[in-house]
Amino acid sequence: MTDTHPAALVLDAAAVDALLHRVDTLGAMRSLFSELGKGKAVQPPQTLTLFPEDHGDFITYLGASTGAGVFGAKLSPYLVQPGKPVVTAWTILMSMETGQPLMLCDSGVLTTERTAGTTALALDHLVRPEAKVLSIIGSGNVARAHLRHVLNLRNWEEVRVYSPGIQVDTLRQVEWTDLDARVQIVVDAEAAGDSADAVMLCTSSGTPVFDPSALAAGAVVTSISTNVADAHEIAPDFLSMAEVYCDYRATTPLAAGEMKLAAAAGWDPTDIRGDLAALEVGAAPAPSGEKPVFFRSIGLGLEDIFMARAIYDAARS
Repeated sequence: MTDTHPAALVLDAAAVDALLHRVDTLGAMRSLFSELGKGKAVQPPQTLTLFPEDHGDFITYLGASTGAGVFGAKLSPYLVQPGKPVVTAWTILMSMETGQPLMLCDSGVLTTERTAGTTALALDHLVRPEAKVLSIIGSGNVARAHLRHVLNLRNWEEVRVYSPGIQVDTLRQVEWTDLDARVQIVVDAEAAGDSADAVMLCTSSGTPVFDPSALAAGAVVTSISTNVADAHEIAPDFLSMAEVYCDYRATTPLAAGEMKLAAAAGWDPTDIRGDLAALEVGAAPAPSGEKPVFFRSIGLGLEDIFMARAIYDAARS
């Protein structure tokens, strides 16, 4: 009996990277959160599996979309090794029509892209139209991807960048200032946040890297996830001072470090004003402008699935 199903694509990091310029990351994130908001997609909680004998762990990100006709999972392991731990990520994309695998791909660069694209979508919804000052804490690949995706969202007059490493790395400073004429390297996190309209935290730190308590009402600070247990780039008590949003309110409070810690101290997760799914379909209020705004993303399986689908479409075309 002849198998009529085409073989699944297997794409390594280089193959994915070669296709990435053909992918509309922000558009993919808009589509997925719109589908999620309309009930055409499902997002289970991510799961953390600990390896025996303290050898590390892996996070499983799941997602399914009837609109896109796909489902799948990303596996992201953290492997304890002598010296530096090994962190990888691979996504399997499945057809909802045939139940067959469509693609297995390295998700390293896709994880970076969808993280930045999600933050960009949040800023587009939450940052004031007249915003002028953008700040970035962090100077690695994730931070650069964030800048690339948000640079054209507002008419920024200043783009401030700070990280401890960039202060002593002249080559990295030049790499950043070459990205855009508005980029300036500042001396510390406090200088980055001074009078900023938006501050994007783009680090792998498990502990606070920025004190947002001095931010003006209406200013937005965004934070992402890392594999460190209960990682939080800002102090948990900031949640009680801010208007809080997240990528998906059904799952984010269960995984985001500062939300878990704040809830243990009395903060109520039901105070979250909205998530990207609700914002995208007009079912959540915009910031009032009376308090600073905090947006937290943990990374969703649907983000990985929609990025994989975009790569798959680019590869097949």
